[in-house]
Order: sequence, then structure tokens, then C-alpha cells
Amino acid sequence: MMKTLHDMHRPLGSTGLQVSPLGLGTVKLGRDQGVKYPTGFRIPDDAQARQLLKLARDLGINLIDTAPAYGVSEERLGPLLKGQRDHWIIVSKVGEEFIDGQSRFDFSAAHTRFSIDRSLERLKTDRIDLVLVHSDGRDVEVLRNSGVYETLAELKREGKILGFGLSGKTVEGGLFALEEGDCAMVTYNLNEQSERPVLDYAQAHAKGILVKKALASGHACLRADQDPVRASFELVFAHPGVGAAIIGTINPQHLSDNVLTAASVLSQQQ
Repeated sequence: MMKTLHDMHRPLGSTGLQVSPLGLGTVKLGRDQGVKYPTGFRIPDDAQARQLLKLARDLGINLIDTAPAYGVSEERLGPLLKGQRDHWIIVSKVGEEFIDGQSRFDFSAAHTRFSIDRSLERLKTDRIDLVLVHSDGRDVEVLRNSGVYETLAELKREGKILGFGLSGKTVEGGLFALEEGDCAMVTYNLNEQSERPVLDYAQAHAKGILVKKALASGHACLRADQDPVRASFELVFAHPGVGAAIIGTINPQHLSDNVLTAASVLSQQQ
């Protein structure tokens, strides 16, 4: 029988959320403009998207990552996840909008509140498990001066969100985000490990870490006989601070292969 992630769910810091070590990223369900992928792709139709979500669930994935900036991703997920809400840990974002092929940013308290209410409506749910500030790169400035973090803390007290943090681009931002918040989403892969201090801090302080771009092609640094996906997961999951890595594939075979490899790596590391 194929190994799955069902028995490998783990705590995401001290959020109280138990997450699968791989999460499904859903940018490709919602937009095909302005996305940095080496090859083009077609946005899956509802039947394909439903099949992908079912496969993810069958493979033991319970974590799903979306955002208002991912085009119609949230709107599509709402109906697609009907009747399954309690199975999924949903991560969404605030701060970035994607309009007419352009990203625009608004981190104000008013927009943050508007954005969360809109996400709840689109996702057809009464709470979002984790909300991350979708940074424009000015991580610390945004968290310190815009009001977004204070507003997310209020929304958490109100029960609309269960945890909050930052999807950022800097070590300083990640550390600042974890001091006051619950989770940071960081880039960490074979090519790019500069945000490692954020993982170290999270481990020391029981905060959550989600890894983005875990499979960013670090193939150049590997021997010809090394499997880049396996090497990537070995690196990512070797750090005890990591909760989960977000994988944005819409290819069922890739998803199955990634889960098989991740399960194998995690089994060996235990």
C-alpha cells in the first residue's frame, strides 16, 4: 500500500492546529497571469479541481493555502469544499489584491477587516484557521505601522480567525512576525536558506512555520543521480521548526509523487 501522510500530522507551533507536513497551494486554481512558473498551464475546471482536492485528502493532506491575490481561488474553493470544512485547515492572506493583472497592496485596518469578511463569504465558512499578511517586501514597516497586525489580533479575539502571521521576504520580518503572531511563511529550499534564523526562532519559541517555494529548482547544486524533490524535502524536514511545506501542483501524478517522497523522508528522519 502506498505511504500517505495520514499518520504524520503535526502541531503547527502552538496554534493548536494539527497539519499535514505537505499543504496544497491553490494559486493555479485561481489565476494564470503573473505567476512565476517555467511552463504555462491551464487553470483546472471544477471537475479537475474537485478530483485534485479529493486526491490530496486521500493522500492525507489537510492543509490548503489560498489568498485573495490568487485570482478566483477562494471563490472556487468555497463550493468545492462544501461539506468538508472540518477536514481542512485553511490558510488565507490579507494585504495583496490582484486586479487586471497587477498586484496592489493595502494593509490598512479597514481593508484587513473587509478582506477577512470577504474571504469568509467566498470560502463559505465561519472561520479561517490561519491568516497571513501577504507582504510587499517591506515586512517590518508593514507589520509595525499599517495596523494590519493589530487588526488580525482583534479578529482572532472575535473568533473569525484562529491564528495569524506573515508570508514575508526578510529575516527581520519573519522574526518580528513571530514575536507578536503565531506563524511565518518563509522561503527555504536548496538554493535559498537565508531565512533559516526564522526557523530557529520558531523552534525555540513554539511558533508555526510554513515553507513556500520548497521545491524551487535547486537542481544545479545536485549530482546527476540525486533526486531534487527528495533532496529538497530532506533539507526542509530536517529542521524541527518546520510545520509544513506548501506544494502548488495541479498535476495529480506530481502530487502523489511528492507525498510518497515526503512520507519516505519523514519516516527515515523519525
